[in-house]
Amino acid sequence: QLQASGGGLVQVGGSLRLSCAASGRTFTMGWFRQAPGKEREFVSAINWSGSNTYYADSVKGRFTISRDNAKNTVYLQMNSLKPEDTAVYYCTATKVPTSYSGNYYLERTYDYWGQGTLVTVSS
Repeated sequence: QLQASGGGLVQVGGSLRLSCAASGRTFTMGWFRQAPGKEREFVSAINWSGSNTYYADSVKGRFTISRDNAKNTVYLQMNSLKPEDTAVYYCTATKVPTSYSGNYYLERTYDYWGQGTLVTVSS
């Protein structure tokens, strides 16, 4: 259902762009990440029209989420990367619109999950 790509090894301060293509109709799309030894955490999300975006405080101002509905694809542009951004990044999506803004940050909101793509930021 969701196929993520774009991860890799990058130096501190560098940039990467993640992509996630959905094979079917989705509404909200987003990204979570899980660092070694830590729980999975919210990174960013975007509603179906692209008019509303949401970010974790730790990435605000550095990451930008966008989507191309014609391609059923969501992107995460990651700039000014830090070692603490090292994690497996998971693409996620919902099968219905998300009605309350607070729900964008919750794992239980999402119905579909990609396989994860590893981002390693080296110092």
